[in-house]
Amino acid sequence: MSTVKNATISSSTPVGIAEVAGSAGPLVLPARPEPLYLHPTNTALVVVDMQNAYASLGGYVDTAGFDISGAQSVIGNLRRAMDAARAAGLLVVFLQNGWDRQYVEAGGPDSPNWYKSNALKTMRKHPELAGKFLAKGGWDYELVPELKPEVGDIVVPKTRYSGFFNSVLDSTLRARGIRNLVFTGIATNVCVESTLRDAFHLEYFGVMLEDATHELGGPAIQASAVYNVETFFGWVSTVDDFVRAVQTA
Repeated sequence: MSTVKNATISSSTPVGIAEVAGSAGPLVLPARPEPLYLHPTNTALVVVDMQNAYASLGGYVDTAGFDISGAQSVIGNLRRAMDAARAAGLLVVFLQNGWDRQYVEAGGPDSPNWYKSNALKTMRKHPELAGKFLAKGGWDYELVPELKPEVGDIVVPKTRYSGFFNSVLDSTLRARGIRNLVFTGIATNVCVESTLRDAFHLEYFGVMLEDATHELGGPAIQASAVYNVETFFGWVSTVDDFVRAVQTA
């Protein structure tokens, strides 16, 4: 996890969409490199891949040898962000990564995903695990119990790192007038960053709550992903600042 306590929040003029028809004045989210305008009607909290695979002992990430010790703090922080978002009327969208039970959606040897997916590689290395990881309907695929969707939330399945690739995410958001996306989840440097990058290219304003994300690879990797988002693709904030901002809605 990055050292959020050392973050410096800019005091410059907010950026983003200041006015929305039929909406009251905008909320202002403290963020880096500058504050960001948000409206409850055009903002969604995106929960990326908070599944047993990525956040639970015995899941694929833990079995593959990655450190998931930071996942529990992410779950707690994310719970706070979700509760505040729902209370303020923001849409909550869950992304859920995985494939059919025969792994057709994962791609075969002609797909780069066959070689780069650590879940697929781990199962090939350990044949006794075949069919265990990220298969729809299985425990590994399920969202962690602490963060179950509620009425009004939306769950969007995905088969690759980016939540926008070959999914209904973009059309689902646009149909509801969403323009701001607040990103949380696992992994900061893989599925979170991949989805946020695509959001940038699709003209969404993306902000990442850095203490509600967890990396695969260590603290330096988290810092690198935060730098990429803050410098090139969006904005970075914290759960405390997000909660305070939306409580004024």
